[in-house]
Amino acid sequence: MRDFLWLIMIILYLGLAPVLGVLASGYDRVVTARMQGRQGPPFLQPYYDIMKLFQKEAIVVNWLQTAMVVSFLMFTIFTGCLFFAGGDILLVFFAHSLAEVLLILAACSANSPYSNLGAQREYIQMMAYEPMTLLVAIGFYLVCGSFNVADIIQINMPAIIKLPGFFIGYCFILIIKFRKSPFDLSTSHHAHQEMVKGLTQDISGNVLGIMELGELYENVLLVGILALFFITREPWTWLLAAVCCSVVYFLIILIDNIFPRVKWEVMFKYTWLVTFGFAGSNFLILMMLRR
Repeated sequence: MRDFLWLIMIILYLGLAPVLGVLASGYDRVVTARMQGRQGPPFLQPYYDIMKLFQKEAIVVNWLQTAMVVSFLMFTIFTGCLFFAGGDILLVFFAHSLAEVLLILAACSANSPYSNLGAQREYIQMMAYEPMTLLVAIGFYLVCGSFNVADIIQINMPAIIKLPGFFIGYCFILIIKFRKSPFDLSTSHHAHQEMVKGLTQDISGNVLGIMELGELYENVLLVGILALFFITREPWTWLLAAVCCSVVYFLIILIDNIFPRVKWEVMFKYTWLVTFGFAGSNFLILMMLRR
């Protein structure tokens, strides 16, 4: 019976993740427009954009680029299925990192200074946030004694009670993962970078649509990991997780519209300060309490 429930979760992720991703992206655009005093696009504009991309022919730089983008989508979907099947969260983070590396390789395969610069910045961003993702996995293990998502959601109290520093650190790196200002260094979804898109500069047409679809699956996965800080064996905590994730997502949009982009050195410094300042301190406190 339990295996059947996890199978249902995988099917729901495969079918609903793009829908939820489009709705979240549409909400992002509408709220951003209102914050900037603009009318903004229709709520379903992200859906129209992706469908338009799939109808266009891609200008393929080389076969390796297309192969890497498709592999990025496949590994992202695999990572999400592993997570929503209650698998090992440590393996989830490792597989997710591999998907990011494939996207970097796709950019590096193009003989373009903009793509190569975007790939370098994406790699720097990975170096900045990867320690935090590893600490998140360790934090969940310290709380429930297992890396399995199926065990984590069966704890007695929300993990955020014991992991507030880990929660702050993870929310901070979500700004990088969602490619929001001030850390939208490698590429951005804003209009000021339509001509020079860095990491995705030489990806076009239906291949770009594949990458955008992969990002929709990725965003739902990231929010799912955020929800782990609140979900327990009590059914009402699922509603609590949904509300808290919505609040965090709104705050990320707000930050995106308030802060200007910073240089990569500043991003790297502050990401590691938050990681080891909040999550590191929380980790040391948990270790002392376990003695």
